[in-house]
Amino acid sequence: MSPIPDRLRSLGPMLLRGIRRGIEKESLRVQPDGRLAATPHPAALGSALTHPRITTDFSEAQLELITGTHASVEACLEELTHIHQAVYRAIGDEVLWCASMPCRLPEEHAIPIGRYGSSNLGRAKTVYRIGLAHRYGRRMQTISGIHYNFSLPEDAWDALPWSGGANAGYFALMRNFRRHAWLLFYLFGASPAVCPSFVAGRQHGLAPLAPDTLYLPHATSLRMGRLGYQSEAQSSLAVSCNSLESYAGSLHDALLVPYPPYQEIGICEGDDYRQLSASLLQIENEFYSMIRPKRVIRRGERPLHALRERGVEYVEVRLMDLDPFSPVGITAPTMRLLDVFLLHCLLSESPPDTPAEIAAIAHTQERVAARGREPELRLQRNGRDVSLTEWGGQVLAECGPIAEAMDRAVGAAQGGRAYHDALARGAAALGDPAAVPSARMLEEMARDHRNSYTNFVLARSHAHRAALLGLPYPAEIEARYAQLAQRSVEDRRKIEAADTLPFEEFRRAYLAPETLNPG
Repeated sequence: MSPIPDRLRSLGPMLLRGIRRGIEKESLRVQPDGRLAATPHPAALGSALTHPRITTDFSEAQLELITGTHASVEACLEELTHIHQAVYRAIGDEVLWCASMPCRLPEEHAIPIGRYGSSNLGRAKTVYRIGLAHRYGRRMQTISGIHYNFSLPEDAWDALPWSGGANAGYFALMRNFRRHAWLLFYLFGASPAVCPSFVAGRQHGLAPLAPDTLYLPHATSLRMGRLGYQSEAQSSLAVSCNSLESYAGSLHDALLVPYPPYQEIGICEGDDYRQLSASLLQIENEFYSMIRPKRVIRRGERPLHALRERGVEYVEVRLMDLDPFSPVGITAPTMRLLDVFLLHCLLSESPPDTPAEIAAIAHTQERVAARGREPELRLQRNGRDVSLTEWGGQVLAECGPIAEAMDRAVGAAQGGRAYHDALARGAAALGDPAAVPSARMLEEMARDHRNSYTNFVLARSHAHRAALLGLPYPAEIEARYAQLAQRSVEDRRKIEAADTLPFEEFRRAYLAPETLNPG
């Protein structure tokens, strides 16, 4: 008997209305012809170090747009749209690359690393990225995606009939999310093809589709497969999600114990820093995971310290490809299905994970990322052979009561049966692989762009630019983003003026073991 209906009743409409979501969206800035932009972060956007809504990720040319948290899907998308409008008014004729896999890339050394000013904090952010370049290469870091942040109101944990509160609940959610994440690869994966510049000099196993395009015919998300954000070094971690203690313990050692291959890179070469540390992970953010437990941190605080001291505040879903058919990279139906899926992960039984299960999950995910639309594809579920459509259909069927409850909770204000319709669309896609974004991309590439990945993404990106610039841009929104940019520059200058330590002392103090432990 599924526990979902009883647990769903425990939440009730008021707590379901209290769910919050937010988005972090990465996009490369490119020149009008599709080459990576070589320009610095636009001054009109303020400081990437301190702006709360517009910063950069790995590369100086890789914007990261960050919404606040919102009680409705519509409000979240509205803010994301406003941020895009502000960006497009600051980047001249440049374009935001609307796909996850990158544009035509220059030589490895010519991909610019993010710069954050002269403060110790800013230098540390740049040195961390230099370390990523040495460890994994700059090309891999130019992959972009959507991070979806999700939380329940604090009162929900008292209403749910299990002990352990938010920490136990969020880790139960994370265990089930890892078990079923492959379904999101199938439904929302949008990276079946790449520009050859991304894999230059690497063994890749991709097939040629056009002179400027490589692909796998049934791939859903190359970004989340072997060619994407992967780390052989990190594969030894097998981080458990059985509890905050087990999760934190796994990361603790990875952040402190020297890793011989990274020791060979060294910390410094003369006066130039090559990485922040020689441990398996320089900092917590280097851990490549599809979902993370998160807590808003204080300035200078380590994320692991915040988790250990104050517990999990929300989860960050990190596997979503940019939707190239959406001007802002994600749609309302996708967000609603994510909400329902995450609630399913929370409300279902969630047995402890094991190293063997973690390894099996990784195998399933690789299979769906590379072959998810293959007819009659079969997967291993708890040692049993099962078809992708059977397994996925069961999960989505169990989501039905959750979608109905969400529609009752939010009511007509958010679209009546919008959650039901989003779930129905996902269920229909299981029987029609041509309907998912990865297939739609390949179909449009063939129909309109002679199978060229670059031409398809560039055409879509220019269309999105025109659409966003054509939307009304209220004067109060324009003024708000101008003020945020100006304030961010002032805040960066204050941080720089307040520095008293030499950078090496700052680095050692920040990475000291005691900074990972609660006070």
